[in-house]
Amino acid sequence: MSSNNKLPGSGNSLISRRSLLGSIAGGASLIAGGRVFAQESPVQFILKQKQAEWQEQFDVSAHEQAAVYSGESVLSPNTQIYLEQAIQYYAGITQRGGWPVVPADTRLKLGVQHQNVEILRARLMISGDLRQNAGRSKIFDSYVDAALKRFQARHGLETDGIAASVTFAAVNVPATVRLRQLETNFVRARSLSGSLGKRYVMVNIPAAQIETVEGSSVYSRHTAVVGKIDRPTPVLNSKIHEINFNPYWHVPVSIIRRDLIPKMLKEPEYLLENRIRIYDRKGNELSATDVNWSTDEATQYLFRQEPGQKNSLGNVRINFRNTHQVYLHDTPSKTLFGTTNRFHSSGCVRVQGVRDFVSWLLKDNGRIDRAGVDEIIRGGERLDVRVRRSVPIYMTYITAWSSSLGVVHFREDIYNRDGLGSVAAVTDPV
Repeated sequence: MSSNNKLPGSGNSLISRRSLLGSIAGGASLIAGGRVFAQESPVQFILKQKQAEWQEQFDVSAHEQAAVYSGESVLSPNTQIYLEQAIQYYAGITQRGGWPVVPADTRLKLGVQHQNVEILRARLMISGDLRQNAGRSKIFDSYVDAALKRFQARHGLETDGIAASVTFAAVNVPATVRLRQLETNFVRARSLSGSLGKRYVMVNIPAAQIETVEGSSVYSRHTAVVGKIDRPTPVLNSKIHEINFNPYWHVPVSIIRRDLIPKMLKEPEYLLENRIRIYDRKGNELSATDVNWSTDEATQYLFRQEPGQKNSLGNVRINFRNTHQVYLHDTPSKTLFGTTNRFHSSGCVRVQGVRDFVSWLLKDNGRIDRAGVDEIIRGGERLDVRVRRSVPIYMTYITAWSSSLGVVHFREDIYNRDGLGSVAAVTDPV
């Protein structure tokens, strides 16, 4: 089987961190004449003994390899090593001229016969999603279907096996851009190395995903909804210290100004229908008719939504100290978790499977297990619970990473922090 179907490390030593960082800073070539000129670090030497098994996992046909996630956290100490391997692999791809642009003028899916399918096959072979002996046919067969689904999965797209606008956009991001993305995220991963704690929570903002981690192993993964482009979720480190069950929602001033006032101008009954009460600074309750909605007067008042099914925080709010006034929470709008473009919040992070998530956070609190969480929520009463042993939380911005499975993941640089421009953007069509 051709080495094109293997990720970095197949037969070559790994690039050292020193040479890698030098290449990032100075733009030096990572590969010359097909050989890598670098020394192995001690960690690389140790991990090299495991590479045969690692490569075999990658070389399994796309038909047989369904999983794209390993049991290790994105913040695992080994992530830097896996990123080094991916950088070497993508440097080789760019040296050989990258991959072809797949014309986006025809929708491609299982059963279609078209000349663009042959180009798509070549593209997927170069990135290792489709094995080399799958042939150069113009027919979109089951092997191409599985390979494209694998590609979509590792790019955070809907795994429907259909090459349409969003998938074409991801497929046609140049290999040089992907290489720079890997280099940028190697530096990010390196900055997060060190002791993160025995148990911690990692929120990867571009992936809109949350990991609960014990040691370096992922205990659970949760789909998230994060901040809009104009209301980004901040990068920060803190500790989760408190859970609010059946919480009130105090509407932030920014949302009053940008969302609530326009909503009330269109739907005067909105506050009543959503159980949101208005209070002045002395604690006196006001009626919606007491407010001049044609001005910013409403920003002078407190708006509090009562607990219940329509509460914007759902049944749970998860608190950690920060200067951005953000937190994790449940949501009544759970259909958003089923979309691929999950950038809808005003900066806070919504958590799918929040009851399991909270049960894990409260593991050291004794009696509050999953059944206990269900009982508290079912009761409907307000309850604040301190997390007995506060859990570190790392809200990160990782747009590219790799794992022990040999799978390289990419996500859209939604907040344009990679410095790569719009060419790397993959967005849903309007």
